[in-house]
Amino acid sequence: YATLSDFARVASSPRIRAGILENAVEMEIQIDCTTTVELLKGDLVMNNRTTSRGAWQSAALLALIGGVGVLALHKPTHAGQAPAPVAPPPGATVLFSGTEEEMKKNFVKRGTDQDGHWKIEDSAMVVGGGDITTRQKFADYQLHVEFKTPFMPDKHGQARGNSGIGLQGKYEVQVLDSFGLKTPGTGDCGSIYNQSAPLVVASRAPKEWQTYDIVFRRPRAGADGKLSKARVTVIHNGLAVQNNYEIKGATGIGSGADTDQPDVIIFQDHGNKVEYRNIWIVPLPEQGSSK
Repeated sequence: YATLSDFARVASSPRIRAGILENAVEMEIQIDCTTTVELLKGDLVMNNRTTSRGAWQSAALLALIGGVGVLALHKPTHAGQAPAPVAPPPGATVLFSGTEEEMKKNFVKRGTDQDGHWKIEDSAMVVGGGDITTRQKFADYQLHVEFKTPFMPDKHGQARGNSGIGLQGKYEVQVLDSFGLKTPGTGDCGSIYNQSAPLVVASRAPKEWQTYDIVFRRPRAGADGKLSKARVTVIHNGLAVQNNYEIKGATGIGSGADTDQPDVIIFQDHGNKVEYRNIWIVPLPEQGSSK
């Protein structure tokens, strides 16, 4: 824009005014290092946050130099295109493929024996009304989950597309809108909540399907009777974000001491309309053959 007033005129137009576009994202603009203007603009965002929807498909960097707005565009770096649902392999137990019957059969409202109660929309279960858990308890396993975070441009941090998957009823793999972050932390998507940050940023944009492939190894009792720690490997959208991480203890999604007993898998309701689909699990033996 030739002048700051030109930019202000366009930014206040009905097309890009706050709340008008569904695919708007938050952008902060510093003016003269003293005044902060916050607005919503379609597919433009500062701090490497953007969506993949709309015509821009880009992040924006706006520098105000001597009252002149300079708009520079660059493509965001993120994981590849969202795949079609991944078919379960032979021997897998399908927990959810899109039906209300599976919700009632394989899940319960957390802490009760009541059937799972999350709504099913477009073959996905939508978070709401409290946590659910698997009806069955599991020991060691490979878990496949596909999820989609909602678009929440007016929210920040833990209030943005938050949910989680609780392994053995106490160890949380975080689900969050962490798309575009440069340096993820221990509360971001792919983290072991409040313990281990993801090794890389693998998140896709909100409203795009993403995948978790989680290999979980429960604690083991050694010859001395002492329990080893649980371990987990997490593959997020095809990228390793946790590599055989030794979990230090319960993360907050559950409580209690480490145990070698099988337990449920929690799907957390954190107040955000996260969606899940195509959930299957492959139970694993404690060790392979000695042949």
